[in-house]
Amino acid sequence: MNILLVEDNLSIIKGLIYSFQKNNYNLIYKTNIKSTLEYLNKINNIDLIILDISLPDGNGFDLYEQKIKSLNIPTIFLTAKDEEDDIVKGLNIGAEDYITKPFSTKELLARINKILMRLRKKNIIKIDDIYFDTDKLTLYKNDNKIDLTSLELKLVTLLFTNINKVVSRNTILDKIWEWTGNDVDDHTITVYLKRIREKIGTDIIITIKGIGYRIDEK
Repeated sequence: MNILLVEDNLSIIKGLIYSFQKNNYNLIYKTNIKSTLEYLNKINNIDLIILDISLPDGNGFDLYEQKIKSLNIPTIFLTAKDEEDDIVKGLNIGAEDYITKPFSTKELLARINKILMRLRKKNIIKIDDIYFDTDKLTLYKNDNKIDLTSLELKLVTLLFTNINKVVSRNTILDKIWEWTGNDVDDHTITVYLKRIREKIGTDIIITIKGIGYRIDEK
């Protein structure tokens, strides 16, 4: 789990690095807006950002609105100002939470855990003993990852992202052409779905005869 801390107070940085390591979080830190932008332009595996509002070369609100918000990375604002206007502004522009200095590291960790747990639940679709992570595009049966080919994974993703809706055979034919450049027929679709069902081992893919396939959320 990668967490980016944008903070220029070295005492806070050192204290959080130690505490986060003990809690199995990889804490990366940047001390200004410039280095943060450079980092975010290269890296895309950050799970959460802790962002100080007052930075040496600018404002944390501006950094969030101009860069972070578009990346959809959950953010906690960190500020020395316990002012209602700042709190309201941070939440209104899309922050997950805020915390004011001085703060308890335990409280910060508790807030982070709560946010990440909520996001995991939102990003995981569970049908019987099958779990599909819509962010990581991975499929699990209980806690065991199901190995799928690239095309099988695309088909599974198509069905799970249209949960409770029928995906027509024509749509699947068009998508396979788009993904592979191969012209396939109805029989090929039947073969692909049979393989996927065998790997899943749970009958969650419903055939709508003559029309297509559907996965229902229970």
